[in-house]
Amino acid sequence: MYRLRNIVAGACLVAAPIFQGLSSYFWKDGFQGVNTGTLIILATVCWIVGLTAVFRSIEDRVPRYTALAHPLAMYGCVGGATFGIQGMQEELFNVSHAEAVRLLGEHPSAAFLAFWIAGVLFPTSVFVLGAVLIRIRAVPLAVGLLTCAGAVAFPLSRIPRVPAVAYAADLLLLLPFAYLGIRLAAQALGARAQHHQQPTNGALS
Repeated sequence: MYRLRNIVAGACLVAAPIFQGLSSYFWKDGFQGVNTGTLIILATVCWIVGLTAVFRSIEDRVPRYTALAHPLAMYGCVGGATFGIQGMQEELFNVSHAEAVRLLGEHPSAAFLAFWIAGVLFPTSVFVLGAVLIRIRAVPLAVGLLTCAGAVAFPLSRIPRVPAVAYAADLLLLLPFAYLGIRLAAQALGARAQHHQQPTNGALS
């Protein structure tokens, strides 16, 4: 069963940054809207499935890290969905982004928990994950560095909402996570082809 799980997770790791990149295409003068919000939600689902598989694959090697980092990363992913829903509501209710942020400020505790902390946790989690993958030598150095670079570029592209910067950031995330996704799926398919041998635990290395 883990083989099918890893194939699906591998596909999600490739799809997540693609959906994220497509969402940037629908920006209109920094305004997200329904199309962007929908694609962000799809990306979020893929991030949750894909990143969960990555954490599982290194759990035996860094159990304390994964025990803490996995739920925090999921929190960050959910934060992505909240921003997507906000963008959809802005268009549906014909509210400007600035006005939506102002109204959100009237509920500081909810804004802090649902948006600001969650928004910070996603890129932070991805950055730390890239560093851990490098430290335990689970991936080539270039893959780990690209993961960290993509994590840094992600918020820098979303705050000012400059499309060209966003496309570059999405590409930085696509390259390492496509590698991880293809590797997970390839390992699963290889294990299936050699079913007569003892199955592996699906680790990245």
